[in-house]
Amino acid sequence: MTTAKTDEVVKEAPTPATPSDQRERDRMRRRLARRRGGGWWPYLFLAPWFVGLFGLTIYPMLDSLYLSFTNFDLLTPAKWVGTDNYERMFAHDPVFWDTVHATLLYVVVSVPLKLALALGVAMLLNRDLKGIGLYRAAFYLPSLLGGAVAVAIVWRQVFGGDGLFNDFLGWFGIEGQDWISSPDTAIYTLILLAVWQFGTPMVIFLAGLKQLPRDVYEAAAIDGAGPVTRFFKITLPLLTPIVFFNVVLQIIDAFKTFTPAFVISNGTGGPLNSTMLYSLYLYKKGFTDLQMGYASALAWVLFLVIAGFTAVNFIASRYWVHYDD
Repeated sequence: MTTAKTDEVVKEAPTPATPSDQRERDRMRRRLARRRGGGWWPYLFLAPWFVGLFGLTIYPMLDSLYLSFTNFDLLTPAKWVGTDNYERMFAHDPVFWDTVHATLLYVVVSVPLKLALALGVAMLLNRDLKGIGLYRAAFYLPSLLGGAVAVAIVWRQVFGGDGLFNDFLGWFGIEGQDWISSPDTAIYTLILLAVWQFGTPMVIFLAGLKQLPRDVYEAAAIDGAGPVTRFFKITLPLLTPIVFFNVVLQIIDAFKTFTPAFVISNGTGGPLNSTMLYSLYLYKKGFTDLQMGYASALAWVLFLVIAGFTAVNFIASRYWVHYDD
C-alpha cells in the first residue's frame, strides 16, 4: 500500500530545454509581443507625422543652421563664410541692437500687462450669472482677430493723426498727435494691441479658477479674510502653475510677433526703427534684402534667446510655483 502511494506521487524530472527549443520560445515571445503591440500598423498611421517632423521641422532647421554660416542670396549657390554673419550681427550692425531694444521693451511691458488684465477679467467672469457665456465669448473674440492684417490696419487708423483715439482725447480738450509716426509712442501702440489680445490667457486662467477648492475660501471667510487677502494668500498661490504656463507661452509668442509691426509700420519698422521687432527685421533681411544667410543667423539667435528665457523660467519656477504635492 505504501509502495503504491509512493509510485503515485513520483513525478518525472523535467528534461532540460535544448538551444533550439529556447530559440523557438524566444521567437514565440517576440511574435506575441508584436501582436500585442499592433505590429507595424501604428508606425503606418504615424508616418504622416514623421514626414512632417523630419521634412518640415528637423531638415529645415539643420539647413538654416548651415546657411547661417554662409553668404546666400537665394539666387546663387551658398558660399561658406564661417562666423562672419554672427560677427557682423553683434559688432557691425547697429540696426540689430535697435531691434533687440524694441523687442525686449515689447516683451517686458506687454506680457505682464496682458497677463494681469487676463487674470482680472477671468476673475470677473468666474461667476454663475445669466448670459455669462456670451460675455466670455465677447472677451475672447479679440484673440481670434488680433493677429489678422485687417485688425492691424484698423489699429493704424485708430492711432493715426486723424484717428478715433485723438477724437476721444478731443472730448476732454486734449490735443492728440500721430501716435504711429512718433518714435516715442509707436512701440506702445503695438504693446496696446498685444494687451488687447488677452483672450487666450484669460480662458486658461478661467479654467484654473474653476478648479480651485471652494472650502478653502469658505474657511478663510470665516476667519475674517477679506477679498484682497484671499486673492494674495489663496487664489494667486493656487494659480501659480497656470500663471507659469501662461508666462512661458506669452513670452514665446511675444518674441515671435510679426504681423502688427509689419502692417502698422508699412513694413519699414519705423519711425527710426522704433517698431522694428526682431521677426520683422529677420523677414526684411531674408526676403527684402535677399540676405538669407544673415537671416538664418538671426533666426538661430532668436531660437537660442527664446530657449534661454524658457529655461530660466523653468529654473525659477522651483521657487514660486506651488503644486498640490
